[in-house]
Amino acid sequence: MAFKGVDYVGLDEDLSVEERMARDTVRRFVDEQVLPVIEEAYLEGRFPTELVPGLAELGVLGANLPEEYGCAGMNNVAYGLVMQELERGDSGVRSFASVQGALVMYPIFEFGSEAQKRKWLPAMAAGEAIGCFGLTEADYGSNPGGMATRAEKRGDGWVLNGSKMWITNGSMADVAVVWAKTDEGVRGFLVEAGTPGYTTNRMHGKHSLRASDTSELIFVDVELPGDAILPGSSGLKSPLMCLNQARYGIVWGAVGSAMACYEEALRYSGERIQFDKPIASFQLVQQRLVEMLEGVTLGQLLAHRLGRLKDRGKLGHAQVSLAKRHNVMMARQVASAARWTLGANGIHSEYQVMRHMGNIESVFTYEGTHDIHTLVVGQDITGISAVT
Repeated sequence: MAFKGVDYVGLDEDLSVEERMARDTVRRFVDEQVLPVIEEAYLEGRFPTELVPGLAELGVLGANLPEEYGCAGMNNVAYGLVMQELERGDSGVRSFASVQGALVMYPIFEFGSEAQKRKWLPAMAAGEAIGCFGLTEADYGSNPGGMATRAEKRGDGWVLNGSKMWITNGSMADVAVVWAKTDEGVRGFLVEAGTPGYTTNRMHGKHSLRASDTSELIFVDVELPGDAILPGSSGLKSPLMCLNQARYGIVWGAVGSAMACYEEALRYSGERIQFDKPIASFQLVQQRLVEMLEGVTLGQLLAHRLGRLKDRGKLGHAQVSLAKRHNVMMARQVASAARWTLGANGIHSEYQVMRHMGNIESVFTYEGTHDIHTLVVGQDITGISAVT
């Protein structure tokens, strides 16, 4: 059965022609280019780099950044729909595009010099340069302010020491946006691959996000020129602004993952015959399908509302936290219900639900755990920090 979309309350009617076109174009790419290769890549534990030129051609890398830097200049609803469709294919593909755009291109655009923007943004939009975002450390995940990575001023340049962990695109990146403590506070630096003292180690043994490049970054007396710093970066607020951009994409991406699982469960339940009739005729299966659709629909409504707020410049970070925790938990529950519906077949690579189920466990944890986002929203509604 061809994918026709899940739009139970008619949200399509509220989309512009451009927004629908962006979604449908990426949807075709996912159906024709991503789905035929992603299961094999997942089982092999590799990111399918052969998809990068196609992603670039679609304009999805830094899609909501200005056209003057070679980007697509999409509005935020169109961008969100793009993230939804990419994650409908696989979280690893969406993560690649999300890191490239929201966590590397965005900080260069927001905090970089004009020279840095001209050097990197067009090349990254074209897929000619890949980036990664170095904030998380082995001992400082939910507490990024405790980071041990440090940059010391030396003459006109800097010397960088430290390490970063769980870095998407890490071993394939041409440039890393690295956050480090300095005497001036936390600042961002552009560290190019091949710089002496900068090495990467690809992480193995993952049961989740297997079709994604996850690496450790290591910096040992890395000498950087003075123009490696992002001049507009200032304090921990800067990387957190980047994370908020990426979390917005996750809000939509989680919907895409849930859509894929629901669609597969619906299709399978109509085809799987037990006791001389399709299992979709059983009350318990119908209940699961309804609950899955309910979750997807609520997630869509939340994502669309955030997109409109973001396009008006009225989206707050706590609203993004609320949506991230809700939609990822929803996707987690939908994936589990879909795997349940497929029975024994649900664990096999012939079907996609187990891959989505595994992937969503990483999305549940990264870029702010479910619990951390709970505390963010809790502080916002009470005015009281439960951490300090």
